[in-house]
This record gives sequence, structure tokens and C-alpha cells, in this order.
Amino acid sequence: MREEERIREGLLFCPADPELKRMKLRTHNLNLDYNKTYEHETEKRAALLRQMLGEMGEGVVIQGPVWLHYGVHTKIGRKFFGNFNLTIQDDAEVTIGNNCDFGPNVTIVTPVHPMLAEERRTMIAADGEERHLCYAKPVTIGNDVWMGANVVVCPGVTIGDGCVIGAGSVVTRSIPPRTFAAGNPCRVIREITEADSMVNHPERLGGSRPKD
Repeated sequence: MREEERIREGLLFCPADPELKRMKLRTHNLNLDYNKTYEHETEKRAALLRQMLGEMGEGVVIQGPVWLHYGVHTKIGRKFFGNFNLTIQDDAEVTIGNNCDFGPNVTIVTPVHPMLAEERRTMIAADGEERHLCYAKPVTIGNDVWMGANVVVCPGVTIGDGCVIGAGSVVTRSIPPRTFAAGNPCRVIREITEADSMVNHPERLGGSRPKD
């Protein structure tokens, strides 16, 4: 079984496998190419993202710098905005829905290392060789999710549609749809309701209004 297949199955795999290293090196170099572009070079940036990402919808904007690990394991929907220093360590699959907004320094991680120090150093792999091994859990972000600055999303987490995740949160468990969650560890604070509409804050509207 290829190491890429072991990742998908949630099994221990060797990140130093030559095939995986080639995939990562390609994307790491493309990261650097992207991070050298100017903000107005939108077509060039989009072309680089299409090379890096597994899937990308229309209207994806990433401020940069961006740090994708494999890249090809990440799927991003339509009208996504990622602010400065977006980091996605996508050993396992990362899926991000439509109309999501990420603040600066958002980090998504999928790999998990053994808790015992001696097992973190090396284990006996399936082929009988002694290797450094880890495993990975996929992350899923729903549609219309807003994540504040410095949010960290941990392996195996699902964040439901319409959630707001407060700045500085460390999301270790899945968050149900249409809730506001924050903290370290992140927990649900309350549901998001019509009471949260901007119509209830006329001092902020300045002539604006929600769509009918």
C-alpha cells in the first residue's frame, strides 16, 4: 500500500516517503512563488493556487503569505477569503465550503504524532523497517464560516455551516452549525439567531441595510 493510501485510510504513514516528499517540495516551492507576487497580480495568483490546491471554486482570494503543505489534499469552495499567513498542513484532506472568511494567522492542522516519546522517534513500519511515523485526520469547514485571527483548527474537527469562531480559539472538537464558539479549548458560547442581525445595531448601519 502506498503511503498516500495509508493517509486516506487513517493509518500510520511515513512522511519521509520519497513520493510524499516530492509532493510537498513541489507545493512548498509554489508557496514561495505565490508569496513573491504582488497583490494586484490576481491572474498570476489564481494560476498558482490552481496548481497547488486539489480543488478551488470561483472568487478565491488569499492575501498571502500562504503556507500549504501538500496543497492537493485541500479543497476550497467559492468566494473564499484568507487573510495574512494562512497555514494549512493538509496531510489528510481539508475541505472548506463556500463563502468562508478567515482572519489573519489561521492555521489548520491534520497530522497526529504518537504521545509516547519513543514512538515519536521511530516505530516499525508495515514493511518491517524502522521509520518515523504519524497519522492524520481530515478537517471539514462548512459554508459561511467566519474564523477570527489566530484560530487553530486541530485534526479531525468539523465546523458546521454558518459558524463564527472567535479570535485566538483552539478548536479541538467539532462545532455544530450556526453557533458562536470561542476559547482554548474552543467551546460553543451560544447559537447565532436573528437577534444578531445588524438591523439591531442602527448606530452601525450608516445607511446600509441587509438584503431583502
